[in-house]
Amino acid sequence: MRYPSFIEKGNTIGFVAPSFGCAGEPYYSAFQNSLKKWNALGFKTELGFNCYASDGVGISSSPKKCAAEFMEYYKKETNQALISCGGGELMCEILEYIDFGQLKRLPPKWFMGYSDNTNLIFLLATLTDTAAIYGPNAGAFGMEPWHASIQDAYELLQGKKFEMQNYPMWEKESLKDEEHPLAAYHVTEPFVLHTNKKEGESFKIEGRLLGGCLDCLSHLRGTKFDKVKEFNQKYEDDGILWFLESCDLNVFEMRRTLWSLKQAGWFDTCRGFLIGRPGVQGTVSYPHLRAHETDYYLVCRLLLEKKSEVGVRACVGDAPVEEKNRFLFLVLFEGFHGAGKHEVGVSGYICPREGVSVSGGLFPDNLPGYFGNIRKTLFGQCL
Repeated sequence: MRYPSFIEKGNTIGFVAPSFGCAGEPYYSAFQNSLKKWNALGFKTELGFNCYASDGVGISSSPKKCAAEFMEYYKKETNQALISCGGGELMCEILEYIDFGQLKRLPPKWFMGYSDNTNLIFLLATLTDTAAIYGPNAGAFGMEPWHASIQDAYELLQGKKFEMQNYPMWEKESLKDEEHPLAAYHVTEPFVLHTNKKEGESFKIEGRLLGGCLDCLSHLRGTKFDKVKEFNQKYEDDGILWFLESCDLNVFEMRRTLWSLKQAGWFDTCRGFLIGRPGVQGTVSYPHLRAHETDYYLVCRLLLEKKSEVGVRACVGDAPVEEKNRFLFLVLFEGFHGAGKHEVGVSGYICPREGVSVSGGLFPDNLPGYFGNIRKTLFGQCL
């Protein structure tokens, strides 16, 4: 897998809007403050032509213009990394205008975003064999003050932090609105880890991280962009550790989507699942369910019905701080990486609460130069 170089002070961060841009409040002010912060930290900034656009449907501009902006700024030598302005609804419509063959031939460059940005981040991994970061969008860096997760994302982009711990609280109700565009995460709810293991039983998961937003992944399945089978075959010896979250899907639609991905063979080399808290959790009631059929049971039970030899070892739930209560910054499709003997954790966003041990290590196989074939290891315990 190809890994971009980490950014350094003095480098230029490019901002693009392949999904929503930063037009209107609170997004405009948050983005403006984000740019100020990047400049104050010693980085230059370069804005794509769609950053403030709002003439598109479900995205910043037309699919052709959004694709053209991404291609142009990925090819540019004047920036060293790209951050998406925001999530959205219809980034899938730009994919037919993206030249993935050309992207694969170009020097790799970090692209960071989440939610609708799954469309590009997932395909950068599976079509171009290039690592990307599933993390904060541009406006999040404008909050005052930064939450620890934003600081972690900043340090990861620079290659300064490879071991993460989960945050103790998550946001249920956001304070960010048109009058408070710079509001930080309003964390009020305690993080809880759910697994399929017995209480006190430790477990270990190892594999290459791959995943994103189920709302987006469900519509990539079966298209000409679906090369998951080939990706699975290439990394069959490592296995895949799937991280999955959702925005608008209720628990039954999540289960239907997971069933279809399973039937399509996406999970054939799966080693385990990391399931984030759904964005609609707690907003939909299911009066016909039996007492034991919780959200976690309904989603995880299907995944645990896989054949034992596949090695499904855990179904981990509960995401950290995020405006829609989802995975934030569960990063790098192959996981964290580095060189030498750096210690690396799978992600702080899946680690248990205080008192539960979680750690990881970097295991390069014939490390070629700066990066190598890195495997991820997660250790944890049920709460």
